Amino acid sequence: MPVDSPIRILVADDHRIVREGLRLILESQEEFTLAGEAADGEEAVRMSAELHPDVILMDLRMPRMDGIAAIEEIRKQDSKAGIVILTTYNEDDLMIRGLRAGALGFLLKDTDRETLFRVIRSAARGESLLQPETLARVLSRPEKPAAGQGEPSLAGRPGDPSGIALSIRELEVLRAVAKGKRSKEIAHDLGITERTVKAHLASIYNKLGVDSRAAAIAIAAQNGWLPRDL
Repeated sequence: MPVDSPIRILVADDHRIVREGLRLILESQEEFTLAGEAADGEEAVRMSAELHPDVILMDLRMPRMDGIAAIEEIRKQDSKAGIVILTTYNEDDLMIRGLRAGALGFLLKDTDRETLFRVIRSAARGESLLQPETLARVLSRPEKPAAGQGEPSLAGRPGDPSGIALSIRELEVLRAVAKGKRSKEIAHDLGITERTVKAHLASIYNKLGVDSRAAAIAIAAQNGWLPRDL
């Protein structure tokens, strides 16, 4: 995407009032252009392939195909679009599934304009978008105790039901990522090189079967590997 080109956005939501509201907000800014609107998941998948948007704002609950399935199908297209889930506070399980499917993060439907603009810009750059309040909500879900253990499971602990074995260093890197730290900051904090941090991240992605920081954080949260005080 050329530097001076507007960010092209596809909005997928089955509520017309939501689509119209977003259209009015986005059209007020020259740096954004509304590439299209989809009223269900199937339309979102089709329009993504046809329009090649930079960012997709995706509702979770839609007819014919829900947002999770749509995200999975769009990722199969090898789309480079940054997908942001439009959500409310009562969809924690779907939020985690959305991250695992390939979304970069979430946007609350009652957010303010400046947050919306900031999230869209970050999504266009492919950055993880886990806002502190959303991550806190995800981490408030009941943690899964390891088999025979009375405390949250840790990756690599014998008996961990996830079957995933992360090294201590990988777990440190993953927790730092969950705090929103960049590779350079993690390297400084842990006394290692940035290249080593990236190597650990590649190993973590491979073990978890994901390709993004957001998806890795989702799995870590689901398995109780992250402290609640992030």
